[in-house]
Amino acid sequence: MTEIASTSTSFCGHFISAPWRSSGKSMLSMGLARAATRRAIAVQTFKKGPDYIDPLWLKAASFKPSYNLDPYLQSDAELLSTYQQHMSQMMLVEGTMGLHDGLMVDGSDSNAAIAKQLGLPVLLVIDCPGMHRTIASLVNGIVQFDSDVAFSGLVLNRIRSTRHASKIENAIKEYCDIPLMGVVPECSELQIDERELGLVPAPDHPKASDHIDTVADLLETACDLDSLLETNRIHQSREAFTIQDLGKRDTSGTHFRVAIAQDEAFHFYYADDLECLASRGVTLVPFSPMHDSFPADIDGVLIGGGFPERHAAALADNKHCRDALANAITQGLPVRAECGGLMYLCQSIEIDNVVWPMVGTINGAVSMHAKPQGRGYMKLMHNQATVNEQCSSEVLAAHEFHHSQIHFDSPAKFAYQVTRGHGVDSKHDGVCVHNVIASYAHFRHTQNTPWIDWFLEAIQRSKQDALKTMSHV
Repeated sequence: MTEIASTSTSFCGHFISAPWRSSGKSMLSMGLARAATRRAIAVQTFKKGPDYIDPLWLKAASFKPSYNLDPYLQSDAELLSTYQQHMSQMMLVEGTMGLHDGLMVDGSDSNAAIAKQLGLPVLLVIDCPGMHRTIASLVNGIVQFDSDVAFSGLVLNRIRSTRHASKIENAIKEYCDIPLMGVVPECSELQIDERELGLVPAPDHPKASDHIDTVADLLETACDLDSLLETNRIHQSREAFTIQDLGKRDTSGTHFRVAIAQDEAFHFYYADDLECLASRGVTLVPFSPMHDSFPADIDGVLIGGGFPERHAAALADNKHCRDALANAITQGLPVRAECGGLMYLCQSIEIDNVVWPMVGTINGAVSMHAKPQGRGYMKLMHNQATVNEQCSSEVLAAHEFHHSQIHFDSPAKFAYQVTRGHGVDSKHDGVCVHNVIASYAHFRHTQNTPWIDWFLEAIQRSKQDALKTMSHV
C-alpha cells in the first residue's frame, strides 16, 4: 500500500446520480462541467461504468479527457488510483442507472458505493413529469436507504410549469432534509437524440459544443451554480486516500508506431488506455478508414468500437484503405479490433438489404438486428491453444453491447471462451486470423486484462519473425 502525500490543496465535487436512467444525469454533468470551465475552475470529469459515449460528451464539455471508474473491470485499488491520479480543483462523476443499482445485491458495486469510496457527496437529479408530492417520498426513500451516503443537494428536472414546481418545492421543504439546488424546466433544446447505445456520440453531433453551451446557459438561471461550483464548499485532500502500489509502467520505450482508427465510425477508446500506450513509447498514428489512406511504416493497428453500420457507404467507398489494410494483415501486421472494428474486418455489412463490402480479412458477413445480440458485462477464458496472452487471472473481465451478428462461411478460430455474455456465438469470442484478434468484447487495460501488454508482445513477436525471415533469405 502507498500513502498519498499530504497536500494543502482542497478539492470538491459531486457524484451526479438519479433514481433511474434517462433522468438528466448527462445533461446536468456536461452543463456543470462547461459552467465550471467558464469560471476558470479546473474540473475533471469521470463516468461510472463501461460507457464510451457519455465520456465523449464530458470531454467535449470540459475540453479534457474523461475517465471511467468501473468496479467490474477494475480492482478497488485501480479504481481509486484512476481517480486519484486525475484529481483536480473540482471532480464531477456521472453515475449510471439508479443511485443504488449495481450487479451485486449488497450494493457493493453500486453508484452509492463508489460515491462513498471516493468521499464525494451525491447530487441527486429527479425526472419530475407526472409527479409532485410523491417526489418527496421518493427522495426520502433514496436518502434513508443508506444513511452513510452524503448528499450535496437535489435538482428537479423537466418541470412543466410554475404550479408544478411550486407543488414539488413545497413538498420537499415540508418533508425532506436536502437542499434544493436547481429547478430545470422542460426544454426540447436540451434533448440529445438517443440511439441503440444511448446518446448520439459527441463526434457524430453536428453542434455538440453549441448544445453544451445551451445546457450551461440554462443551468446558470435554473440552478444555484454559485453553491454547486463553490470550490471551498466541500473539502477533500489527497491524504484521505491510501492507494495500493500498482507498480510502475514500463516507460523504457518500445518506439512502435501504431495506427489507430479515429473518425465518425470508430471512436470507442478508454482515455487512460491511450495514455498508457503513450507511456510505453508507442506513437499513435490516427487515421480515418472513412476518408484517409492507410498509414505507411506501421507496426500495428487498433480499430476500436463505434458505428460502422451508420457509415458503411463511406467505409465501402474507401476501397484503397480497405485493400491496403487487408494486404498488410496478410503480411502479418498485428491488429487488435473491438466490436465495430471486428465488423469492419469482416467481408461485408448488410443494412436494409444493401450489402456493403468491408476489409474481408474475417471470412464472415455481418447482419444488423433491432435488438441487442450481446449486452452487458462479460467473463472470458483464454483459449491457450490459439493465443499466447499471459495474465494473472484465469477469468477475464470485459463488456459488450452490439446489435450485429456474424455469419461465418467457414469455421473460425477463437481466442476466448465465453462464460458470461454472448460474444460471437454465446460460446466464443476473439476471432483469430493471421496476427489479428478481433472481438465483440471490449477490454480495459488492467492487471486482470493487460491487453496492452498482449498487443505490444504480439508486435514484438511479429518484428522478430520478420527478422528471422530476412536472415534466411
